[in-house]
Order: sequence, then C-alpha cells, then structure tokens
Amino acid sequence: MKNAFPFASRRKFLLLGGLGAISIAAPAFAQPSNLSSIKIATIGAGREGGALGTLFAKLGHPVMFSSRHPEELKDLVAAAGPNARAGTTAEAVAFGEVIFLAVPYPAVEQIGRDFGPALAAKPLIIDASNPIPGRDGQDFVNQVNSQGGAGLVTAKLIPGVHIVRGFNALNYATLDKIAHRSGDLVGVPIAGNDPKAIDLANRLIREAGFEPVLVGDLAKGKYLVPGTPLGGQHTAAELRQAAATLN
Repeated sequence: MKNAFPFASRRKFLLLGGLGAISIAAPAFAQPSNLSSIKIATIGAGREGGALGTLFAKLGHPVMFSSRHPEELKDLVAAAGPNARAGTTAEAVAFGEVIFLAVPYPAVEQIGRDFGPALAAKPLIIDASNPIPGRDGQDFVNQVNSQGGAGLVTAKLIPGVHIVRGFNALNYATLDKIAHRSGDLVGVPIAGNDPKAIDLANRLIREAGFEPVLVGDLAKGKYLVPGTPLGGQHTAAELRQAAATLN
C-alpha cells in the first residue's frame, strides 16, 4: 500500500514498539457467546489503552497490554490486577480476540502493514485512536479528514477489519469513576458498518457500565473525537440528540 500519510514521521510509527515487519498467522475467531471468556488485547498501553485494558481486566477478562518494552509495563499490569499481562504488539495481536486500538493515529498505517491479515480475522477491533493536531500536526489531521475522517481511514489502512470506533472522546482518567454510575449511564458513542462487530461492542460497553449509542456508520467516525458535540461526558439521550444534528 502506498504511504497514505507521507509527512507522518517514522518515529511516530515506532512509538508502539514491536511493529517491525512481523508476519503472524491469522486465526479464525467465531463470534464469542460468553463475554467473560473473551481475551482482550490493547495495541498501545498509554493513557487510553492503559485505562481501557485495566477496566476490562478488573471485570474478569484476560487482558494483554502491548509495548516494544513489555518489561516497562510492570506497574500498569500490577495496577490492572491478576488478569493482566504485558507483551509485544505481535504477542498481543496473537493473544486477543477483541483488540483495542489506542495509539497515536499516525501509527495505524504501520499496524495495518504489519498485522493487517491477523487483525482482519478478529471479530472486533475497537478503534479508540484519534488524529490530534497538537500531537500529530494539523497537516496530518487535514489529510485524514480529506479522506473521510478517522474510521474510514482506519478501514482503508487495515482492510477487512471489523472496526467499531468507540471510547474516543471520554476522559481516560475518569473511566473507572464514571462506569456503572447511578442514574442515567454515561453514553459511549460508536460508529461502525459490521452488525456483528457492533453487537459485540455494545455488549462489552454495557458490561463495562456504559450505554452504547450507535451514531451511524464509519463515515460518522470522524465525529468521534474530542471537541465535537459527541465528545465528553453525556447521557445516551444527549448523545442521540447531538447525533441527529450531524451531517
């Protein structure tokens, strides 16, 4: 595939580590029926990936955080509890049935190059990655938006993958505090094209103590970033009302 983002630095692609030209076999996963049996891996173990992995590890899921230097994730693994472990990106891709993609957005292209077939065999990839001007550069963000925005671009860079965008614009630092809150649950806007992947994402989001709100197909994924009407902490009803105003 021709480099879709020629101005994105190679250094950013290597932030995840373990993203070398490694080819791994693509196992075929059936749609899981028992949520507690689902192995979850995070590609990216920073703030968002760490918070999401920890949330699901504490729910009882086997979770693997990934890094180029897994030994540096000891504190994160310890905080996440006995269901968590760390590995390289290749090990996490092989381990997880559901993958949380939580990386600097310029890294998505290299992930697709290195692990595309294996990721396409998973029943669900939750794309929590966002193009952010302050980190990735405004030119890069403009390039993503010119191709339809995050969501459509992720699908292009990792062909055949069962993507649902979600957890993109909630504060990672408050996830554990706002999960399962009393009264109206906090809504998680999602966007996707694959009904089975959407169904599985819905089940996992509800298990985590949130209310999923489907705002549209992957073309609507461009709105699932901070700073849009869907960003921040809202109830499901508020998200549906905001989504109705989107083009």
